[in-house]
Amino acid sequence: MIQALIFDMDGLMIDSERLYFQAEREIAEFYGKPLDEAVLWKMMGRNPREGIGIFVRELELPASVDDVLARRNLRMRELLRSDLVPMPGLDHIISSFRDRLRLAVCTGAQREFMDIVLDGLGCHGAFDVLQASDDIARGKPNPEIYLETIRKLACRPEECVVLEDSENGVRAGRNAGCAVIAVPSEYTKSHDFSSADTIVRDLFEAAERVAGWMTP
Repeated sequence: MIQALIFDMDGLMIDSERLYFQAEREIAEFYGKPLDEAVLWKMMGRNPREGIGIFVRELELPASVDDVLARRNLRMRELLRSDLVPMPGLDHIISSFRDRLRLAVCTGAQREFMDIVLDGLGCHGAFDVLQASDDIARGKPNPEIYLETIRKLACRPEECVVLEDSENGVRAGRNAGCAVIAVPSEYTKSHDFSSADTIVRDLFEAAERVAGWMTP
């Protein structure tokens, strides 16, 4: 019954959480504020404004969300263009299913960053649907972004498998009615993935699990 495979981007397709952490540590240092990593974990998987809203409130920054978001965006453009690293198994899982399933990217990042990443990876053409957070009102764990992706895929939720690396992302996929494979990263291994259908080590193992589910 599987018709589509939906990829989160940050931390799942690319090793980007360390880049966001770097940019946010630099911003905290700029304002002279201590930064607890627990704040960064709260931000994971959320859309940019929600995430930076948490950052500004928790650090009590003397700046608006828009100003801090603009500062982070400027730094992230530099980092994504200079230090883009795909996660192990990404090419393998895309090539394994691009001719067998409909593929989508569903990311809490803005479209600009999604385009930078997919251009850098050279895989824009592999995906049938590209869904960023720009026109999404409520970020993960709310299922809105996944429901919109499923609509564009012209599938039912139960026909879709979601690949996610964060707790918020897993909850969003489950809330949308999809099967979810959690692929924890170094930065999310302590998250609660109890709502995932299965937890795997990497995208190689995720590909094996999807192939197994497709076998009668």
